[in-house]
Amino acid sequence: MVLDKTGLRDAATVIVLRDRDTRPRVLMGQRGAKAAFMPNKFVFPGGAVDAEDAEVPLARPLPQLCAARLTENAPEGIAHALAVAAVRELWEETGLVLGRSGTWTDPPPQGWRRFAATGHLPDASALQFVFRAITPPGRPRRFDARFFLLEAEELASDPDDFSAACDELSHLHWIALDEVRRLDLPFITEVVLGEIAARAQDASPPASVPFFRNDDEQSLFLRLYGAPQPD
Repeated sequence: MVLDKTGLRDAATVIVLRDRDTRPRVLMGQRGAKAAFMPNKFVFPGGAVDAEDAEVPLARPLPQLCAARLTENAPEGIAHALAVAAVRELWEETGLVLGRSGTWTDPPPQGWRRFAATGHLPDASALQFVFRAITPPGRPRRFDARFFLLEAEELASDPDDFSAACDELSHLHWIALDEVRRLDLPFITEVVLGEIAARAQDASPPASVPFFRNDDEQSLFLRLYGAPQPD
C-alpha cells in the first residue's frame, strides 16, 4: 500500500524538559535542508502515527485526563496510537528510551525491533498532553499534531546519549528556554514554547489544552474542553 503523505495525518511531538526548578531546558534538533516539511528549522522530536502503532502494547497507559483530552474532536481510540507514536518518534529521532523494563509477549513490529532490543516496553504514563495544532492548508505536508510534555528524569536512558538516533534531526542539543528563540523556529513551535515557558515550574496538567485548528473553512484557536477563545 502506498501511503498518501499529502493528506492530513495524525502526529505526535515530544517536548522533553529538564532542570524544571532551576533553568529549564528543552531538547531540540534541526531538520535537514531537503526535508519536505519545515526544512532547516529547529523542532522537537516527533512525527506521524504509523498504522502499526495502534497494535503496540504499552507497559503503562497515558494518564486518564490526558487520554480523555486526546479523544475530544478526534477519532475513537486515537489516544493509544498517539502515545505509542510519541515514544517511537522520540526513540527514532533522539535514541532516548521512554520505557519500562520488560519482555514483549509477541514479536515487535519491524519499526520497534531496535527499541525492544533495549529490554524495554514503551511507557506512556509520564506523557502530558499540552498542545494541539493542525497545519494550515496549502503546505506540502499537513499534520494534526499533538504535543506531549515529558520530564527528562522519566527517561530510561541517559538524556545526553543520542548515539542511537537516526539521521532525521541533526544538532540535537539541550537549550535553555530563555535562549531558545535565537534558533530558527517554526511559528507554531514558538507558540508552544510560550505555553511551556509560562508553566515551566508547574508539573500539574494544564487547566485546558490549546488547539490551533486550521482547516479548509476557517482557523480557530480553541481550548479542549472549551470553545473559541473570546477576543
